[in-house]
Amino acid sequence: MWQAVSMDQAIARAEGEARTYAGENGHRYLELAQCYRLATAGRPDDGEEFFSLLRDSPLDEKAYLDRYFDTGHEHQRATTEG
Repeated sequence: MWQAVSMDQAIARAEGEARTYAGENGHRYLELAQCYRLATAGRPDDGEEFFSLLRDSPLDEKAYLDRYFDTGHEHQRATTEG
């Protein structure tokens, strides 16, 4: 979890961490990061939910992303806060 002034900054920080983690642990970062604004004001509390995913797959990178993250049924938007 990162505290950031914008969603773009949070994504940039997440991507840096993901690249480092992947490189140090024999994984590949597929250039997909997602950001969510916490629904709580202030710091997270007991019972708050966080999400992270690692998955082994025989699919190539594009097929993997298409199958699991770009199905056409997602509720998402791109950010370009400036």
